Amino acid sequence: MNWVLLLQIAYIILVILVILRVLYDTRSGTKTLAYILFVVFVPFVGMIFYFSFGINYRKRKLYSKKMLMDEPLRKSLTHKMDIYSETISKSGLIAERRATLVEFIRRSGNSPLTANNELKLLVNGEEKFPVLLEALEKATCHIHLEYYIYEDDLTGNQVAELLIRKAKAGVEVRFMYDDFGSHDLKKSFLKKLNDAGVQTAPFYKVKWYALANRLNYRNHRKIVIIDGSVGFVGGINMSDTYRNDLDEAKHLYWRDTHLMIHGQATAYLQYLFMADWNFCSTTPLEYAEGYFPDSTRQYAIGDEVLQFAASGPDSTQPVILYALLQAIASAKKRIHITSPYFIPGESMMDALIIAIKSGLDVKLIIPGVSDSKMVNTAASAYYTELLQYGAKIYKYNKGFVHAKTMVIDDDLAIIGSANMDYRSFDLNFEVNAMVYSKNMTAQLSEVFENDLKASVQIDAAAWGNRPKRVHLWEKVVRLLSPFL
Repeated sequence: MNWVLLLQIAYIILVILVILRVLYDTRSGTKTLAYILFVVFVPFVGMIFYFSFGINYRKRKLYSKKMLMDEPLRKSLTHKMDIYSETISKSGLIAERRATLVEFIRRSGNSPLTANNELKLLVNGEEKFPVLLEALEKATCHIHLEYYIYEDDLTGNQVAELLIRKAKAGVEVRFMYDDFGSHDLKKSFLKKLNDAGVQTAPFYKVKWYALANRLNYRNHRKIVIIDGSVGFVGGINMSDTYRNDLDEAKHLYWRDTHLMIHGQATAYLQYLFMADWNFCSTTPLEYAEGYFPDSTRQYAIGDEVLQFAASGPDSTQPVILYALLQAIASAKKRIHITSPYFIPGESMMDALIIAIKSGLDVKLIIPGVSDSKMVNTAASAYYTELLQYGAKIYKYNKGFVHAKTMVIDDDLAIIGSANMDYRSFDLNFEVNAMVYSKNMTAQLSEVFENDLKASVQIDAAAWGNRPKRVHLWEKVVRLLSPFL
């Protein structure tokens, strides 16, 4: 009996210590409560889960090392880019009400405002991949690719064959892939690239002894940089899944959005790639003018103004989340959002509710067909709350909508890799293009309106009148939102 009592006391002390660790180490109140409840009510399993997925390893050793590695590269670029960014900010090329957003991203994300850019909106893989292949074909100096998902299929091999040919012709080619997202890539595929001179590197290789926390922090970016002057960014991975020009009978229609950039903004994408590459590769890249030919030079390519909001485990703040909050706060007329995974958290919900109650046109396109039942259930609880306040929510029924975009008024278009969920805001490496352009906003608005035609609006009354057990289950699953 004494041993039983001692074990009970030891367990209670252990639970208290873990709770103190959760309170000390977790910034989000929602996450803190979720972890504490899990630890208290699910003996031992809750503790194992927290130490696997909950501890902020990113702020401890691994990613602090990455930040130190990034610092010399950042200093090489920052001074001249900051001067150029301030010049653009004062030029009158952007609306005055966007100045706060621009300055926040510049200060918190070290991302300059750039002009002299030509942009091309790419809707779905069938638009992206031909343009990408054409741009890769023109490369003369270097090609840098960074993808969350890269598959050994028709699309992946089309690009791989071009990379091999370019590498043999003397072009520097570097290919970085997320080891979890691209887990199907075989050694034979990578060997074929390596033998031709293509340098490859897995981002944060998944190893069995560090499985849990390595799965938790993923590189979700989709970036291509060609000769330092042409860049691609958005939500479309390298896979046949993202194309609708293949066998439609066996393929779910996939709606996604990407952006091609020619001009000075590409310099920041290059910086992101080099920082990520230096973290995971055994052959680090050093700053060289050849990688940044258009960083501050004035030339007439186009007049589009943009900057990038990027964040991840290596950033001291959730830059993308804060940037979206600031963008929403700056809205005067409309906020149109497309997101495949909508688990926004308290601060984003508050921002959207304030916008709705202020009379703004708030619309949200979400998947009619979801690839995650748990995420869809948790998201449904957020839909219920927004509908009660007057948001207009539409289910996309033509296929699966995977685009991550936002239209703010008539002059701000946001296109990137970040979903509206905890994972993108807090765990994954992500990047969004913040485009301060009436032209691009008009184009993205047209795409949004076309998607509405393939969507069905959720009837707020009918949604609210669903069985109480359904609402209860959604609220229960919503408690798990920080883990999804």
